[in-house]
Amino acid sequence: MPAYDRIDRISEEIRRNVDKIIREDVRDPRIDGTWSLVRAEATRDLRYCKIRVSILESDKRAPMMDALKKASGFIRRELSHRMMLRYTPELLFELDVNIEYAAHINELLKQEERHDDQP
Repeated sequence: MPAYDRIDRISEEIRRNVDKIIREDVRDPRIDGTWSLVRAEATRDLRYCKIRVSILESDKRAPMMDALKKASGFIRRELSHRMMLRYTPELLFELDVNIEYAAHINELLKQEERHDDQP
């Protein structure tokens, strides 16, 4: 299991560095609003890293995901300068909708509670 601990630590370090690069160095007007990098999952050989992005405003999701995919080469190059890895993984950005899903479930539960309170 030590290999997985190492990969988990590297994945978290990649997530922190990519977040900082996007916020400070990427100059694309489509990257704005309320967003966060939820999780990074590097493969064991560090060739690829999936980065889960949560974007709250639904109208900004598609443009921002396009901007991130377009900037992935720049982000990867900047990441290689900041981290001492044999291979800098290819970055694969994926939309994370777990927060929206949880909010939807919460709203359904509230509606059910209101329904139960009525005589």
